[in-house]
Amino acid sequence: MKLPVPFIQLPLRFDAAALAAEVATFDESLWQPHPNGIPGNSALPLITVNGDPARGDALQGPMRPTPILERSPYFLKVLGSLEAVLGRCRLMRLSGHAEVDLHVDSDYYWHERVRVHVPILTQPTVRFTAGEHTINMAAGECWIFDTWLLHHVLNDQDHQRIHLVADTVGGAAFWDLVNQGRPHAAPREGWEPRFVAPGGATPPLMFENVNSQSPMSYWELRDLVQFILNEAQPQPRMGPAAELCGVFVRNWQTLWFRHGSAAEGMDEYAAHLAGFLARLAQVGHGLTLRNGADLVAAMNGILRRAARPADAQVDLGEERARQPASRPTTALIERPVFIVSPPRSGSSLLFETLAHAPGLHTIGGESHGVIEGIAALDTRQRDHESNRLLADDATPMIAEQLRARFRAAAFDRDRKPPMGAFRLLEKTPKNALRIPFFNRIFPDALFIYLYRDPRQVLASMLEAWESGGFRTYRDLPGWTGLPWSLLLTPGWRELNGASLGDIVAAQWQTTTELLLDDLEALPRERVAVARYDALLTDPLAEVRRLCEFAGLTWDRQFEHGLPLANHTVSAPHPDKWRRREAVIAPLLPRLEATLQRAAAFARR
Repeated sequence: MKLPVPFIQLPLRFDAAALAAEVATFDESLWQPHPNGIPGNSALPLITVNGDPARGDALQGPMRPTPILERSPYFLKVLGSLEAVLGRCRLMRLSGHAEVDLHVDSDYYWHERVRVHVPILTQPTVRFTAGEHTINMAAGECWIFDTWLLHHVLNDQDHQRIHLVADTVGGAAFWDLVNQGRPHAAPREGWEPRFVAPGGATPPLMFENVNSQSPMSYWELRDLVQFILNEAQPQPRMGPAAELCGVFVRNWQTLWFRHGSAAEGMDEYAAHLAGFLARLAQVGHGLTLRNGADLVAAMNGILRRAARPADAQVDLGEERARQPASRPTTALIERPVFIVSPPRSGSSLLFETLAHAPGLHTIGGESHGVIEGIAALDTRQRDHESNRLLADDATPMIAEQLRARFRAAAFDRDRKPPMGAFRLLEKTPKNALRIPFFNRIFPDALFIYLYRDPRQVLASMLEAWESGGFRTYRDLPGWTGLPWSLLLTPGWRELNGASLGDIVAAQWQTTTELLLDDLEALPRERVAVARYDALLTDPLAEVRRLCEFAGLTWDRQFEHGLPLANHTVSAPHPDKWRRREAVIAPLLPRLEATLQRAAAFARR
């Protein structure tokens, strides 16, 4: 469930030693390995479908206590003290030096349910991260957290960690507890949880009997689709995806008012749902949500049981359900290839060409949303300082999120997602300012510096600013000129009030100097130079040379030359810059040192 803050401590405290004593009586054979075989992860079911421990991973059906819970008086009392309708409940164990992979709980079951954690065996170094916030849950405390955020748990010590974990839709008394709770960042002074001691009467437990409706009502489906759309990153391709969602919801409304929940309408519901999810997979590929999840996977997770035939398999559990959207982990991106250059150097043309190399994967375009969708990397959250990112910005959490996001969105030239270790090709103009950042995340990364006649680049940058189609920061605080276009370079504030020619010259020079500084700091064998003029003159030779550098093969011909790149404003020509010579020529003397340095680097 999405919460207003990442973590809330409930005003309850339990005797962790008494809980641990009951755990010690449980036979080791009762613990079940993680269904995906993740090392060090196991669970012991306490409340399951029909009370059957063998269905400990199931989410659909009446929830009842397992025999082991019925013989555990203090666990019964702890769960009863929540005064909530209880869904699936388990003990969750991490062995020493194990972790719960970074993921989002995007399945329908968790949209309405909050997850309660009571640590039983733990250490002060166990770290629970949700979004950008990390806490340690102490033994005997009671916590809930925002499962809609990317979250991760690490047990970095030799001793095992065991939590009681209960899923619940709550109830009036439970939400009163939440309202009395302490957000993780709030001070502890003056806040004292109520101690629930072992022994005494056990409150009666309330259990789920209904988990979802099939077919899903029009009103619930409409709200769920809108929730996902509201969580989406603002990306250029969101328009078609949102339009497709609108048509889907309207058609579902028609079906609902024709059939309601009658069985004879189920085939139509199921066909409509399957068709929508298939089309969304094409239209929405690579779109992301603000929490880092893939939009298509999240929509699948929250809607896939909206139309469920009576004989459908319903025991799809949490881990299997979340796998497509939520288990990207650190995922096997080997020797990624980054194209870097000042903006308008022809990088789109090079990217769209190399993307056809067998074995390479891309996200299909530029990764502004993938990168800046992580709150800590959003320029707006960094006081609009610039698009510059350094090695220290690549914290382990951010590195893991970014790898997961790239993996979730990647596909090859046949539009197939990666199945294991894969090669990534990435091109976003802002990455010219992020080489130390990506080098920290991907220490085996390769970088291709694309060199183009700077006069042509300056002319194209001027054209981009004037066209209005490359505006990246429309409301830059304190900026009084044309809405800021292209990448945001360090020192941009000093350009306020300058002519467009001076702004563009400073953008190019700052980017080029930082770019060359960063490339020169890398081992020479990890950097190659591509020349824009060579790419146009003999594309096959240039592409084969770059593929050889990157350890790739090339199996295509260019019978009719290269097509125009997607971001072309007007057809390229070597002398097109002369149309703006009156603006560009006076800029060149002040750029002379950088011009010579770039040309020398391109001759390497």
